[in-house]
Amino acid sequence: MDQVQQLVLNPLKPYLGPITSNLPGPINDLAINLLGEPCHSALLLDLDITSHPECLSLAISKALGVGIIAAASIVKVPQIIKLVKSQSSEGLSFTSYLLETASFVITLAYNVRNGFPFSTYGETSLIAIQDVVITVLILVYSKKTAQAGAFLAAVGSAVYALMGSDTLVSNAQMTSLQAGAGALSIASKLPQILTIWSQGGTGQLSAFAVFNYLFGSLTRIYTTLQEVDDKLILYGFVAGFVLNAILAAQVLYYWNSPTTAGHGKEVDSKPGLQGVGQKGKAALATEEALKVNASAGSTTARPSSSSGRRRG
Repeated sequence: MDQVQQLVLNPLKPYLGPITSNLPGPINDLAINLLGEPCHSALLLDLDITSHPECLSLAISKALGVGIIAAASIVKVPQIIKLVKSQSSEGLSFTSYLLETASFVITLAYNVRNGFPFSTYGETSLIAIQDVVITVLILVYSKKTAQAGAFLAAVGSAVYALMGSDTLVSNAQMTSLQAGAGALSIASKLPQILTIWSQGGTGQLSAFAVFNYLFGSLTRIYTTLQEVDDKLILYGFVAGFVLNAILAAQVLYYWNSPTTAGHGKEVDSKPGLQGVGQKGKAALATEEALKVNASAGSTTARPSSSSGRRRG
């Protein structure tokens, strides 16, 4: 750090100092809120990373946290787009998304009620919303519209009970729920892992979402160690990273498998015929063409032989 300070920052102070000291009001206020007055003064006003080394770690943690929140706003959008385009939930586990949604709602409420910095959990709310959308789509494309409505009602009731009222769920109960949320988060990955393994492919699962989850869980281990002294949350992120790594390995392993590479079949399939193990219209058309060709081959072979006999 001393070398960086002497060789990089000190020579640049005459140029960077006027910029960092005159940041626009909203940006400057945001930096103060994220870093606190002492670290804001040391890092931005004095451009000094050696006198307060803990401030540099905090700044890295905050930057990673903000980056995760920004990425979380779109992390599952590709998955939603794939579902809507294909109108098929092949390769996706309803149980997995149900458990993950429950886990995220509990974790979000736990962080809010404990007053932890938003930069350490903000993505939870964004991903939870996207999980709700994906879960509803899975139910709708499985022709379970009534269950989709019941699921939305259950999520709304849970949010109100956990965050909208302090009397329905006590703080002690909230702590117990958070311990259970860690187990739910772990359990939510297992059905998806088993679904991929049993089908021999990732189906409509978005690789973008899987690898973003892997990076996000690893980054959250760091930010939690830096900013949140809560073992329940830390252990949940560690376990999540391990299972996300398994999912990422499956995506790489099954990258060129038929159920993964053949997504084009699902795009053309009819809305009423989707489901795990069902064939899309393209697959049925291919089989029909093979049958026609085989039939044509057998009918043309007989005249050929008979005409040969006539020639003889």
